[in-house]
Amino acid sequence: MYTAKKKIHKDKDVEPTEFEESVAQAIFDLENTNQELKSELKDLYINSAVQIAVSGSSKAIVIHVPYRLRKAFRKIHVRLVRELEKKFSGKDVLFTATRRIVRPPKKGSAAQRPRSRTLTAVHEAMLEDIVLPAEIVGKRIRYRVDGSKIMKVFLDPKERNNTEYKLESFSAVYRKLSGKDVVFEYPVTEA
Repeated sequence: MYTAKKKIHKDKDVEPTEFEESVAQAIFDLENTNQELKSELKDLYINSAVQIAVSGSSKAIVIHVPYRLRKAFRKIHVRLVRELEKKFSGKDVLFTATRRIVRPPKKGSAAQRPRSRTLTAVHEAMLEDIVLPAEIVGKRIRYRVDGSKIMKVFLDPKERNNTEYKLESFSAVYRKLSGKDVVFEYPVTEA
């Protein structure tokens, strides 16, 4: 039997939460009703979904997809996000790949960890996933006098129309997932 349960695969056969089931159901409904997304969504599924409070009453939905399927999700990202934001009205929908951080190898061990499994690499890749469809064109880290640091991320102005209303969600989600403060901006073009 083909149901919404097929659209969510959790690690170690953990039961999905009620919210995750509602997201899986929404993706399943899209596959059945939306002709242009039907063929692309056929083999895709998600790992988990979380709701993150952004500011006041607004919320963002972060959907974690398997690392292997991230390219397939990126192809249909804009259309899928548009449809899911219609279904979950007033909530920003963001996709990020499920990545694993591996601890540094012990001194004296011959095992090497891949660069893609380091904390820095995972956080950088997560940042790129969150701001999709925009691209990051520059980064600045500002160290304040009190020792705290804040990262400024400059996004591609071409995607300003699609992403400007989500900037607050981007920074709230990234803070929740990585613990780092980020400010998103568009570079000022000099005429």
